[in-house]
Amino acid sequence: MLGAIITGGIAGWLAGLIMKGEGYGILINIILGIVGGAIGNWVLNALGFYKGDSFIPSLLTALLGAVILISIVRAIRKK
Repeated sequence: MLGAIITGGIAGWLAGLIMKGEGYGILINIILGIVGGAIGNWVLNALGFYKGDSFIPSLLTALLGAVILISIVRAIRKK
């Protein structure tokens, strides 16, 4: 559980830097990273990729999902 929080926080912060230029705050970063991890896992599984269970692949998967989530939220807000 603590590992998911740490990974989620880092992934959310990095996604915030990539998509916005700064983070969203610690709580939102953690939530963004954890939800992003679920989205990233789903996307990679749908594409037939297997990610390892170590820290770096988990972080990259959560980062991918968080960037996708931010993009979706931005697209919905623009409508």
